[in-house]
Amino acid sequence: MRINFNEKKGFICDMDGVLYHGNRLLPGAAEFIKWLQDNDKKYLFLTNNSGLTPKELKQKLERLGVLVPEENFYTSALATAEFLKTQAPGCSAFVIGEAGLLNALYDAGITMNDVDPDYVVVGEGRNYSMESLTKAVNLVLKGARLIGANYDVSGNIENGLAPACRALIAPIEMAAGKKAYFCGKPNPLMMRTGLKLLGCEEEESVIVGDRMDTDIIAGTECGVDTVLVLSGVSDRNTVRMYAYQPTVILDGVGDIVKETM
Repeated sequence: MRINFNEKKGFICDMDGVLYHGNRLLPGAAEFIKWLQDNDKKYLFLTNNSGLTPKELKQKLERLGVLVPEENFYTSALATAEFLKTQAPGCSAFVIGEAGLLNALYDAGITMNDVDPDYVVVGEGRNYSMESLTKAVNLVLKGARLIGANYDVSGNIENGLAPACRALIAPIEMAAGKKAYFCGKPNPLMMRTGLKLLGCEEEESVIVGDRMDTDIIAGTECGVDTVLVLSGVSDRNTVRMYAYQPTVILDGVGDIVKETM
């Protein structure tokens, strides 16, 4: 199958492993973003990274030489905050995570509580420790509901992979005997929010990502054409492990521009 990228109106694109690795812009990423902007495409960088705010993501791309408005970013932290705000307005949470997650929760009216919170919320973070892990386990055992900001097991860094939310939350699930609910991709709630922010219908849109278990399944289950790029954690052998398949497989996002010529 092929995708006519010129005819598509909206692009939902992952970031880690698609646009950059750590602090290194990937080949073709700048050209892809320029093509989106020059052709008046609607685009949203939808990332499962809960640690950074949209403003920080904007500034990161600026340091890498690419200018993107702050409103073109949506994170799993924002999806998590929106979910909790809808489920239990004014609730409280014990949080293991970085500024992106904490700021999103604060902005949604959720207060921090390490005594008797309604939720234990876990993202990636440098304050992940045996102390915070033990606190989280015991709060869940006392009745707090367990929430994961995203479903990624690992994330790209410049020299390899780092454990991500699903790996970090697994010890809490095992020790407390409770399953977490994950708000980031591939949760359809996050995908539907992305499409709503774009103002595009499913058939008008494309999702671009490097992970079969988050990006590609999210698009598949929402009826959106999918592009798997091999610049991140997946290769062609990875694809064979899954019953569902991407619409198109490309080496990197720069190939999207080449496909339009």
